[in-house]
Amino acid sequence: MKVKVEDKLFLDRFRVDEEAHIRIIDNDICIKNCLDQPCLYFCPANVYKLEKDRITVAYEGCLECGSCRIGCPRLNIEWRFPTGGYGIAHKFG
Repeated sequence: MKVKVEDKLFLDRFRVDEEAHIRIIDNDICIKNCLDQPCLYFCPANVYKLEKDRITVAYEGCLECGSCRIGCPRLNIEWRFPTGGYGIAHKFG
């Protein structure tokens, strides 16, 4: 039986900080200079979404895998670990 990613993500728990630990540095770079927009695809939690003329970040669901630190070809994503005590808590592994 194949388990969907969404079902696996359901097992994770998050303690969300009010302050985002991920941000797009300059949305104009994403829209005008990055035609492939790989951030919409490389994040396993799908925290990046294209909405109208900008990329939004739903940091609350971040898995803290660090893929956005290396995946953005324009180095236009600022990522840091969440404040102590916040972020993801893996359940069952």
